[in-house]
Amino acid sequence: MNKLDKHDDMTRLFKICIEREASDLHLIAGRPPVIRVGGTLVNIETSILKPADIETLIKKILNEEQKKYLQIDRELDLAVSIPGVSRFRANVHYQRGSMAAAFRALPSNMPRMEDLRVPEKALIELARRKSGLVLVTGPTGAGKTTTMASVIDFINSERKCHIITIEDPLEFLHSHNKAIIEQRELHEDTLSYSSALKHVLRQDPDVIMVGEMRDLETFSATMTAAETGHLVFSSLHTKDAIQTIDRIISVFPAHQQDQARVQLAGALEGIISQRLVSQSGENKLILAYEVLIATDAVRALIREGRTHLIPSTLESSSKYGMVSMDRSLVNLYKQGLITKEILFRNCIKTDYVKGLLNNREGSYSKVSN
Repeated sequence: MNKLDKHDDMTRLFKICIEREASDLHLIAGRPPVIRVGGTLVNIETSILKPADIETLIKKILNEEQKKYLQIDRELDLAVSIPGVSRFRANVHYQRGSMAAAFRALPSNMPRMEDLRVPEKALIELARRKSGLVLVTGPTGAGKTTTMASVIDFINSERKCHIITIEDPLEFLHSHNKAIIEQRELHEDTLSYSSALKHVLRQDPDVIMVGEMRDLETFSATMTAAETGHLVFSSLHTKDAIQTIDRIISVFPAHQQDQARVQLAGALEGIISQRLVSQSGENKLILAYEVLIATDAVRALIREGRTHLIPSTLESSSKYGMVSMDRSLVNLYKQGLITKEILFRNCIKTDYVKGLLNNREGSYSKVSN
């Protein structure tokens, strides 16, 4: 157990986070510093943090502009780089009148698809498209940004093109390779996603990465960029392909939703949905995923508003590289990588999963929990 005095600075806390292979670090008044290891929260052995302790720790890593922004908005996203330790994505905020913060540890090296257990074949095929919209979805902490960074790095190493990323904050720092790459950070290089997207088409991009689609303007501008000859990657906090499609459509006003379906059906190339689950016998997490490729059949279902039929199409289209979340979880279980308890805790259709375990193929859309 690493011990530290409450007066130690953030560098020491970050070092403990990396040494313990923690994914996150939390600073909240009334508790000692807390890290997340293998999905479980663990106290760092130290004194209870008081509001003044947290404020002192946090202000050491903020510049004057960030301090002003935090004072006005009461929320701040940023990236913190500690030489010789690692980089961290941070969110500083207030709760019950005192400062608090959450830090996510970022890999020290640029992530490679082959190291992430992502659906590499599908991602490479999508990365080689010349235009269209590719979405990476999942809950917070599912590794969406890491997956997108690995795809951007792949394109950067393979294609002579112009890549522009719009991020909040910058998490992975790319270097020019075969591509030239510009990384724009919210509040530092641009005021908002929608503002950056308004002007990005005049910057001669081939590939655009939008860190997250958050509002109607961003949704609309992202789809427009994708349907006008650019390859666009973005992320959403949705659990699967159906919820992703329905979420995008629901953002638009009712009178625009039919047109939004047509636009999305034409622009979409694929959706990768991710989830991290506990790995068998290890205090680690492993990736489960769903892959939806926008075939003609999928595009027709989106245009017609029949997204409830997509799971059945997805399950019957493995030849196109598609896989459902349930089938991905079953594959992890059959490889001995997750337990049966974790399988059923995370699956979507319990009866369907039972059928797969008994080597029975069934109709996905007709099976319920």
